[in-house]
Amino acid sequence: MSTSVRNRIPPVSRLGRPSGRGRSLAGVAIATAVLVVLPLAPGLLVTDRSAAGTPGLVGIPGESLLIVLLVVIVPWRALRRVLAGIFGALVTTALVFGGIDRGFRATVGTPFALVDWPQLGSAYGVVVDAVGVFLAELILLGLLCAILGCATVLAWAALRVADAVRGHVAGRGVIAGLAVLWLVVGVVAPPPAGAPLAASASVGSLETAVSQTERVLAAQAAIARAIADDPFTDVPSDRLLAGLRGKDVVIAFVESYGRVALEGPGIAEGVTDALRAGNASLAAEGYSARSAWLTSPTFGGLSWLAHGTLQTGVWTPTQSAYDQLVASDRLSLSRAFGDAGWRTVSDVPSDSEPWRIGSSFYRYDSLIDARDVGYRGPGFGYARIPDQFTLKHFADTELAGPHDPVMAEIDLVSSHTPWAPLPQLVPWEQIGDGSVYDPQPGQSQSAGTVWQSAKTVQRFYGESVQYSLGSLFSFLGHVDDPNLVVIVLGDHQPAAIVSGAGASRDVPISVIARDPSVFTAIDDWGWTPGLRPGDGSPVWRMDAFRDRLLTAFGDKP
Repeated sequence: MSTSVRNRIPPVSRLGRPSGRGRSLAGVAIATAVLVVLPLAPGLLVTDRSAAGTPGLVGIPGESLLIVLLVVIVPWRALRRVLAGIFGALVTTALVFGGIDRGFRATVGTPFALVDWPQLGSAYGVVVDAVGVFLAELILLGLLCAILGCATVLAWAALRVADAVRGHVAGRGVIAGLAVLWLVVGVVAPPPAGAPLAASASVGSLETAVSQTERVLAAQAAIARAIADDPFTDVPSDRLLAGLRGKDVVIAFVESYGRVALEGPGIAEGVTDALRAGNASLAAEGYSARSAWLTSPTFGGLSWLAHGTLQTGVWTPTQSAYDQLVASDRLSLSRAFGDAGWRTVSDVPSDSEPWRIGSSFYRYDSLIDARDVGYRGPGFGYARIPDQFTLKHFADTELAGPHDPVMAEIDLVSSHTPWAPLPQLVPWEQIGDGSVYDPQPGQSQSAGTVWQSAKTVQRFYGESVQYSLGSLFSFLGHVDDPNLVVIVLGDHQPAAIVSGAGASRDVPISVIARDPSVFTAIDDWGWTPGLRPGDGSPVWRMDAFRDRLLTAFGDKP
């Protein structure tokens, strides 16, 4: 081999790896790729382009150009490191906001606002209930390590690229040219498709969170006006609910019982069969039912927003609106019933700690949670206590024997995500302390197995709704109370993995009673007979229900 040919062969180490110069160039190439691609990730994560004001999937990352220009210009090594660190922290923060925003949109159907931070704790609680404390903490630790690693890698990449550029005139020319191109494309001539090539994805992602927060804060004035505008404030308590006097009234929220349960392919068939069987069993017990649709203020989660909306007649689509509501003196249904002489009860089996708002705002006489019911059975994920046990305990403690009229809100949570493992109905008289359920968790698939397939998730969701409805029908079949009135409804649609993208926020609602006078009072509502609302059934916003109920059963002057 000639000397000239040998001189053109790149030097290679004895182990077949590139020499120091080759490794240096490879490192700079990798750093450049990291520097260019990662700042675009927030743009990929923020799905609402109009809200974010960020680019489409392709863009020239302005953050990368800016940091390289600054680090090339600055002569002091220490300051260059500080700038690189700021860059890594900025882009990583944007990645975190973008990821949280996408998670919010996929699960609860709303963009993330900075005032929503407390809801992340609730989300973590669901993860703990689904996979256990140890695995949940491991996941959290992994995420924190990934965040720290991302910021570190970006800072390193910025320094490596800047060092390479500082040593080459051509490199500085390329960076300057890209900066000019970024300005021209982004400012002077952006493409008309709404996805400009010049991008500042990190800034756009942060701007999305900030702008959404501004919208939430701006809505607080409207919420304040809605809270204050209450037509029932001055109505005497003995006239508010005169048409229901002497009756036991139960408002039963079925977790995630949304329109998809009655219309979704592969889901609706089983739920419709359960409702058909429920209609037959209730008719045999002398019950009738009327049904319609309500539009929930929330989607995929945050059930308390729906509860507050239904009870107060104030539309509360955000946590900040709910906080504003429960800090007010707005009349809730539970308070109206309590003032009119009913014993009021909140029965929330998923709670394991005192619920302060239940006493301070809703004014319940009794707050029942997981600590109060004597359950000795196994846990079922988030919904540790099966709905059938919850209803049996309520029937035995609140409705058995002579008693003052009771108004209760009961949360049926066996249909709460992750919908696995699922309990099964057992004979009413065998429920006891819940130990009858001991074998059941092992007979159902685990949440980890179910969530490997969207179709399996959807199937288990449908089965969970069937179980919750079956528990309610079992309760109605065993409670001998001719004065019982049950209002059963969903709180929200399940997450998009079940409901699908762009799904409505409609949930079914039914009124069940034996006394014909109940249905005479609501005859002008135009609701559909039976437990299943149809396509032609009325659709109300959930905040309309309180006023309709108080009007229908109020003492007419």
